[in-house]
Amino acid sequence: MVPGPKIPMDALSASRRFAIRLGVFYAAVFALMGVHLPFFPVWLQAVGVSPTWIGLIVAVPSLARFTVLPFVTSLAERRRSLRPALMITALLTAIGFGAVGLFHAPVVILIAFALTACAWTPILPLTDAYALQGVARYGLNYGPLRLWGSAAFVIGTLGCGLLAHHLAATHLIWVMAALAILGAEAAFALPSLTTERPAMAARAGARYLLRQPAFVAVVVAAALIQGSHAAYYSFASIAWQASGLGGATIAGLWTLGVLAEIVIFAVSPRFKMSPTMLMTIGAMCAVLRWLVMAQTPSLPVLAAVQVLHSATYGMTLLGTMGLLVRIVPTHVMASAQGYLAAASGIVMSAASILTGATYARLGADIYGAMALMAACGMVVVWLVRDGKGQPQSAASGG
Repeated sequence: MVPGPKIPMDALSASRRFAIRLGVFYAAVFALMGVHLPFFPVWLQAVGVSPTWIGLIVAVPSLARFTVLPFVTSLAERRRSLRPALMITALLTAIGFGAVGLFHAPVVILIAFALTACAWTPILPLTDAYALQGVARYGLNYGPLRLWGSAAFVIGTLGCGLLAHHLAATHLIWVMAALAILGAEAAFALPSLTTERPAMAARAGARYLLRQPAFVAVVVAAALIQGSHAAYYSFASIAWQASGLGGATIAGLWTLGVLAEIVIFAVSPRFKMSPTMLMTIGAMCAVLRWLVMAQTPSLPVLAAVQVLHSATYGMTLLGTMGLLVRIVPTHVMASAQGYLAAASGIVMSAASILTGATYARLGADIYGAMALMAACGMVVVWLVRDGKGQPQSAASGG
């Protein structure tokens, strides 16, 4: 990640305040994810939802990413109101998770969770846009800011894994609702960041992005590599539980991958590799990871493979953000994040529906399709060509 310009000494307190409060908000957002990703499918199964319906319901946030999400990010950018948008979406998310927990019928859960996802899914791209504005303004690095989210993911996963020994699976949704409330509180504490470009310029710049091959290549590559996690996110916990692993062990496996991811984020300011190389490594490791997962490995091998999450997710994310900082003007970063999330949503939702429809028949073999997705992403990465040449024109456009 290339840091922004250095800041004067009299702005250091503002920089620290921004970093601390953003770190707290990242922590709140990812603590909820740390419980949701591994244990939401478990809750769905506990209340009697079938695997096919689980696949459909789990796909809902990904579907929202290319429908409601781009509208929300674009609206927030035009109005130069990232912080108010984060406050509103976080509050609605807390209300939504509370509502989801009141129902057990699959159709009703699907509808309630779809409405919740309309508010929940824009939070992360809005937060990343807000963070990258701070990176540019205060001369910070994205990785150390983002690691607090990963750390909270670990705490959320471990904490819920321990609770799973004493709490009925049908009550796990209330843990998610409580964490969503904490996220809403943290959103209201974020400092204000205003953009310098007028709304008309933001709209023109956002349209300009879609005409840049480099930007489109980054978005497609990231969507394919990150989308290859679909089977893992949807059915890993269920498969591990069916193989006899307990809640603490499942939580430990998720945690192991994220701990490795935290290390990557922490040391990222020292990286000398280009963003393109980071994404390439992430894609290569994803191919390896899913091919091993398809073999239903033993627990020791599974634990070793989980460490690759630092590359399949972490390096891919760092490379993506590094390229976006190079090729996207800060005043249209929210739209860029919205397009990225939309593309990821299309790929992830399609992959989630595929896994839901075929998991009962194919089982672990579904990871072969995930490896193919990651390989396609690796091919697209090389079209980015390290952010040089034409991509640089995007940085001055708009």
